[in-house]
Amino acid sequence: MGVDQSTPAPSRAGRNLPAAIAVGVGLGAVILGSLLWQKSLFILVVLTAVLAAVDELVRVFQNSGAKLSRIPLFAGTTAMLVAAYFGGPLALLIGLALTTLATIFWRMPGGSIGFVRDVTTNAFLLAYVPLLAGFAILLVQPEDDGPQRVVTFFLVVVASDVGGYVAGVLFGKHPMAPTISPKKSWEGFAGSTVACIGAGIASVVLLLDGHWWVGAIVGAVAVLTATVGDLAESMIKRDLGIKDMSNLLPGHGGVMDRLDSLLATAPAVWLVLHLLV
Repeated sequence: MGVDQSTPAPSRAGRNLPAAIAVGVGLGAVILGSLLWQKSLFILVVLTAVLAAVDELVRVFQNSGAKLSRIPLFAGTTAMLVAAYFGGPLALLIGLALTTLATIFWRMPGGSIGFVRDVTTNAFLLAYVPLLAGFAILLVQPEDDGPQRVVTFFLVVVASDVGGYVAGVLFGKHPMAPTISPKKSWEGFAGSTVACIGAGIASVVLLLDGHWWVGAIVGAVAVLTATVGDLAESMIKRDLGIKDMSNLLPGHGGVMDRLDSLLATAPAVWLVLHLLV
């Protein structure tokens, strides 16, 4: 995940490690607290993070020349996540369709020049952020074990990030994708895999009373999607010529720099748990 290297004392992997740990622990406490206190608060936490991420992407896309409006995007994002919680996957998809249509109508008065660029950028943003984030909302839906499913989801993504970071710093020698993310190594990916599968097994067995092999599948799938999400966001930033989406989170960068792996992993974890647990 991209991090702001302008802050002091960066580590070998490019992070201001104390700041990154402090922010990560703080975010984890907010998420866990919302789940334990009231599930509806978790929806508010997700919505706040997703709206911040949408705002970051609107800003960087506008800087690249696209014309986007926050009003339909913010309204549609809110509607999609609320619909996901109360109506499930179908409601989430209907919300995506209606919001996409709304952004097309909203753009029409601006004329035909750049129309295709602008509406496709809107559609990409909606599919990339609120649609994928909607699956995190779907994870918390089940009355009996919704919060535990969310904790499982976050644990495997955090394990992938931490395992990859530690293994990469200690043993990283062979670049995985040097033209996309120079610091990502195959040794780091191996560390992510071991940590992610271990976290998946422990979470599914202890939190969801499921079979160990289901946890292994969750971990194996999560390490792949988390890596793809990380690389995909790196490609977006390289294409736009930026280092981080913002400097909102010390040691991490912007909100999107923290959400990249989570967004890509949410649908995969939801599907595996939905089918096997």
